Order: sequence, then structure tokens, then C-alpha cells
Amino acid sequence: MSTESPTSASILLVEDDQMDTMNVQRELRKHNIDVPLHIARNGREALSLLRGENGKTPIPKPSVVMLDLNMPRMNGLELLEILRSDPEFVGLNVFIMTTSDLESDRLKAQQLAVSGYIIKPLNFDRFGEGGSTVDGFSLFLDLLKLKDQEQA
Repeated sequence: MSTESPTSASILLVEDDQMDTMNVQRELRKHNIDVPLHIARNGREALSLLRGENGKTPIPKPSVVMLDLNMPRMNGLELLEILRSDPEFVGLNVFIMTTSDLESDRLKAQQLAVSGYIIKPLNFDRFGEGGSTVDGFSLFLDLLKLKDQEQA
């Protein structure tokens, strides 16, 4: 059984590119966001972590899911559809991270109530500056900082 409080802040990063994973870790450290980071390489693996499949204990429900769109086995939009249809995960804060700036991807993500849409490369300092904006990104940082303070 997990000793982590259900109100503990954490992040589930669903990303198949090791360089992008390292970039996220670097940006979180740079902004002093020190919360557990769970990493899945595709949507299928993320579901397994969330649900505790194959006899494993599920991870605590994350405060934020950072989700790549283009991944093998199950892409980000497929995972997002499943999360939004599951009563246990419907309310998760999900931020899409992708190299795709296709309007069709953005619209689909909006229809699935995504919290934000981040165009890679990830650099938190550039949010709000023209071409690298994300709706609700301040919510991402505020949510994590608030949850982190609740732990203290």
C-alpha cells in the first residue's frame, strides 16, 4: 500500500522520446517543482500505471498528466479519450505536449477538455510569449505548487 497521501502533488509524463523526457525533468528542476514524476512511454503503459494492471499497485492519481500525442501502441489522443470516458480519471488535468501544430489535433484535444496544449520543444520560460503559448499553463504551475505546499 502506498504511503503517499492522495492529495500529494505528482506528475504523470507520457512521452516516448528520451530527450523530451529529460527536457521536462530539467524544466521542472529549473522551476523548483519537486514532485514525484511517473513516466510512461506510451498510452498503454500509462493506463497500466494508472489502473495498476498485471498485479501491480496503481500509482497515486497524478495532479497533472503531460501527454505526448505521437507515440507507439496507443497515441495521446487515444489515451485522452479513454481517460475522459473513465469516471475515475475524467477530471484529470491533462496537458498535451507535441510537435504537432495541426488544427485538427488542437480541436480534438479541446473537445476532450484538455487543460493546455504545449508545442515542443518544451521551455516553460517562453509560455505566454507568442508562438509557444498554452492555455491554462499558469494553472499547471499553480496546481503543482499548491499541492506541494499541502504536503509540507
